[in-house]
Amino acid sequence: MSTTPILPMRNEQQNPNPVEPGTRIGHVHLKVADLDRALAFYNGVLGFQLMQRYGRDAAFVSAGGYHHHIGLNTWESRGGHPPAPGTTGLFHTAILYPTRKALAAALKRLIDAKWPLDGASDHGVSQALYLRDPDENGVELYWDRPQSEWPRNADGELAMVTERLDLRDLLRELEPQPA
Repeated sequence: MSTTPILPMRNEQQNPNPVEPGTRIGHVHLKVADLDRALAFYNGVLGFQLMQRYGRDAAFVSAGGYHHHIGLNTWESRGGHPPAPGTTGLFHTAILYPTRKALAAALKRLIDAKWPLDGASDHGVSQALYLRDPDENGVELYWDRPQSEWPRNADGELAMVTERLDLRDLLRELEPQPA
């Protein structure tokens, strides 16, 4: 049995060839067991827009008309089962909302659909809701605080935390604001 050597970690300042700062994850493509069930969740519960569907095999959904943020397919997984605990694979897909109010609206959609949460955390840099899609894929819905508000230690290094997110306070974002 061969092993892969563990390479030492390097921070951005030590890396002579860092990735371009504007690089981002463009989309995620998920294997699902039932395309219609997956679309009912991603379109019906989360509110993504169906951009294109390939029969009963695949579909592409997006926010705001982008060609796709999430691909869904049954090419290798129609009628399949989620991976067993203790196996490797995708931990979760993280969906970034542009504002705290938009995250609150996502929470309201989940509540209205009676969709259960696995958790809700304030990480100092972000606020996040955790749940599972119908195929047991992990989903994180989150909003980033402005970088200027991110917690840092005395050395200036990022100091993320995991604290309970107050869901009632988050939902207050949806209340009308006084003029």
